[in-house]
Amino acid sequence: MIWRFFYTLAIRAALPFVVLKLWWRGRREPGYRRHVAERFGDYRFGSERPVIWLHAVSVGEARAAAPLVRALQSEFGEHGILITCTTAAGRETVKQTYGESVLVAWLPYDTPGATRRFLAHFRPRLGLVMETEIWPNLLASCREFAVPVILANGRMSERSGRGYLRWRFLTRPAFAGLAAVCAQSEADAARFAALGAPAPKVTGNLKFDIAPDPDQAAAGLEWRSALGRPVLLIASTRSGEERMLLDALPANGTDALVVVVPRHPQRFDEVALLIGRESEAPARRSQGAKPRPTERFFLGDSLGEMAFYYAACDVAVIGGSFAPHGGQNLIEACAAGVPVVLGPSMFNFAEATRLALEAGAAVQVGNASEAMRVALGLCADPARREKMGGAGRALCLAHRGATDRHLELCRQWLRAAARD
Repeated sequence: MIWRFFYTLAIRAALPFVVLKLWWRGRREPGYRRHVAERFGDYRFGSERPVIWLHAVSVGEARAAAPLVRALQSEFGEHGILITCTTAAGRETVKQTYGESVLVAWLPYDTPGATRRFLAHFRPRLGLVMETEIWPNLLASCREFAVPVILANGRMSERSGRGYLRWRFLTRPAFAGLAAVCAQSEADAARFAALGAPAPKVTGNLKFDIAPDPDQAAAGLEWRSALGRPVLLIASTRSGEERMLLDALPANGTDALVVVVPRHPQRFDEVALLIGRESEAPARRSQGAKPRPTERFFLGDSLGEMAFYYAACDVAVIGGSFAPHGGQNLIEACAAGVPVVLGPSMFNFAEATRLALEAGAAVQVGNASEAMRVALGLCADPARREKMGGAGRALCLAHRGATDRHLELCRQWLRAAARD
């Protein structure tokens, strides 16, 4: 308790600077300047139905939660679904993915007062927190309000595990207060158990249950067919990666169209300028433009359209893996039957990476130059592409079922909450 007291003092001392940072980020992403009172536990809307609450910090978690949210809506239709986010892009993704079928709000800052106001306002029957979002005061308030919280689709890299262990005097009570932990793999479950989580269960990865949007996939295939040349997708790139990957491309010798999709929307214009220095200003998806036959680059500056981009490409290079960020989701590409090229840093997706490499659905390389060499080689090798793509689809089919295993735990805790 004493450590949480000092943690709370530190959070409160930092709040003025956090709010200033929000306002600063709002210059490029106006969503950060909207509904700011919600971050302090002040909400101007609610639900007339009992609420199931799910927290998805940003874009990746919001997308990963889709199979579970749909299943909860189908089975527990008498409940409203509240999804909280931390980032503006995550909140926009929730709106695009679920429309008006869910409530969406900011997660409050982790102070006792804000978290209690959040819980007193919405009175959730059950909470689900995606992947690795552990907030000591929030979980303490959930215990106070008798709200069981399940860590869904839990993952814990070796590096993150070491970090939590260094602060175990603060984080161990938080992990111990979880109602259940649904871990993606045995290694994740072991790390959660070492941190004090109660009997983690290996339920698999929800991302294997995500089916590509059929309309987007059909549009992507049509777009690719109209081009009449190979498409190399550089997907979900982080700052600095576009430069190293584009610099690794040969000046000539390929007619492949290179489609670049940055991970964060606030960087779209920055990446457009970067590509423009390589050649002419690129055509942009958001403007409805189509690449001319002579153009080398195309900017994928739209949100929620990864199914389109994966259907439109021949090979996908996954960003976040060439700088030490831990990678981005490769399962979407595998599900679309696209050969995957990965950089060296994939610790956030360690289990999915291992499975994809073992299945022959992906190739992992040591640097950007090797990635471009391998990717362009695949563009010129239809037989190998077909083999890798088929392996990716088979991998995803073989590892489905995490949604049902999550849903069973939700049933148990909702039944228990109803009895209380």
